[in-house]
Formats: sequence, C-alpha cells, structure tokens
Amino acid sequence: MNIQDAEHEESAPNAPTLLINKLSCSLVGKTQVIKITPGSCAHQAYGVREVTEQFHCNYGLNPQFREKVGTGKLKITGVDVEGEARIVELSYHPFYFATLFLPQISSRPDRPHPLIVAYLRAALAFHNSRRND
Repeated sequence: MNIQDAEHEESAPNAPTLLINKLSCSLVGKTQVIKITPGSCAHQAYGVREVTEQFHCNYGLNPQFREKVGTGKLKITGVDVEGEARIVELSYHPFYFATLFLPQISSRPDRPHPLIVAYLRAALAFHNSRRND
C-alpha cells in the first residue's frame, strides 16, 4: 500500500503513521452486524451477505486510510452498519483474512465458525496441491 512507517498504536503509540489505531469506542464484549461484500472470499465462506459477530478489540483501521485500503490488493469486505471496516482480505490469496472479531468465540465442535471451516478447506487444498507437485 506504500504507506511509509505504518505502525500499530498498541505497539508504537507515538509513531507518526498509525495505520491501526485505538477505536473511538471499545468493541470488547460487543456484538455487531457485519455486511459482507458479495463475491468476496468472506461471502463465499459465510454464504450470506450479513452476519452477527462478537468482538474483543480496542484497535482498528485508522479511518484516514480507509480509501487507500480499498484501492490496493487489500480489500475491505465486511463493514458494520456505520460503514467501519470489520473484515479485510487479499482477494487473490487462497485465505488471507483480518477481522476485528474473533471467530473462535462462537465456534463449537459441532458447529464450527464459517471462517475456520474456510481456513481448513484452504489449508487442505494447499496441502493437496503440494502433494501433486
């Protein structure tokens, strides 16, 4: 994305370029609706255009960089009802997601979270492709 000196506020709070910064309101313990971009890998994993997820975070994408993120290879593919980024992915990669929610919170042995299932499928596909080389 050509963002020089990009940093995370949690590990470098005084950095001049905070790509990830403290959210104006903590999402720890909150549940939000997320709207998913049709055709995205997240959409393929969930099979629906809207989900509800539980959060456990205090940091997120700095709004100053929202437009820049959408123009590169990293795409915002899930937003909350106010349009804030909640899922980003590299669409050309078999499985590269970043979320502000924790899929493992709602995952159960008898009902695994869709992103965990998608991750396992991508890992298996990668493994099988390596065996065939």
